[in-house]
Amino acid sequence: MNKALKIVLLVLGIVVLAAGLVFAGTWIGRRTAGGTTLQVPAAAMLYGTGRRGPGMMGNDGAGMMDGGRGHGMMGGYGYNNPASAAPLTVDQAYQQAGEYLTALNNPDLKIAEVMVFDNNAYVRVVEQSTGIGAFELLVNPATLAVTPEPGPNMMWNLKYAALNHQEKGMMGLAASGSLPADVSADMALSPAEALQAAQKYLDSSLPGTQTAADADPFYGYYTIDILRDGQTVGMLSVNGTSGQVFLHTWHGIFISSQDY
Repeated sequence: MNKALKIVLLVLGIVVLAAGLVFAGTWIGRRTAGGTTLQVPAAAMLYGTGRRGPGMMGNDGAGMMDGGRGHGMMGGYGYNNPASAAPLTVDQAYQQAGEYLTALNNPDLKIAEVMVFDNNAYVRVVEQSTGIGAFELLVNPATLAVTPEPGPNMMWNLKYAALNHQEKGMMGLAASGSLPADVSADMALSPAEALQAAQKYLDSSLPGTQTAADADPFYGYYTIDILRDGQTVGMLSVNGTSGQVFLHTWHGIFISSQDY
């Protein structure tokens, strides 16, 4: 065998080996991706949104009712309270959210409820003129930053969704053109039907939990507290048209609440 032929065969061998490695890597990658994809239905069932997200165990594997800070039933999703940050008081959360509303320059908006969890404080804002929920806020205990709550508040809110997708600037959101949409508060599902859909979901996905007695209406959806043995352990939302259920996974352990 001459030298030229040896070189050709050597090059061909290298090419074949490289191709084999690429194929193997692709096959392994597909198997790994396939394994990840197989987890999507469980997450979709938990959320009821068909989108992948943190599951019942949270992003870091913390159990649904784990008592550790930053975990528990609503662990994960990037809204956790750093272990060094003490939970807010109701008054602190109310004050920070009040400043946020002042910047919006909309006198029809008021705080109706503050719920303090160890990961964040939840604030329900309503229209004074209608009593309908406008939007939902979270207050970070470490930075005191106030931000629109993710999930249904951004995806299903038919009136204030545009406002919820913007950052609050010095002049407030209303000044930037994000005025509320002119939509009806009527929904296909009644509050009773929303509670029924929520309880059906809980019976299947979170046995031993119950809905609160009331479903808080927003423009396009309802938000409902989740109870275990009569005590608040979290919340979920129900789409007012489809009945889709979305579990809020970012709050942590419930501490206290106040209605206004």
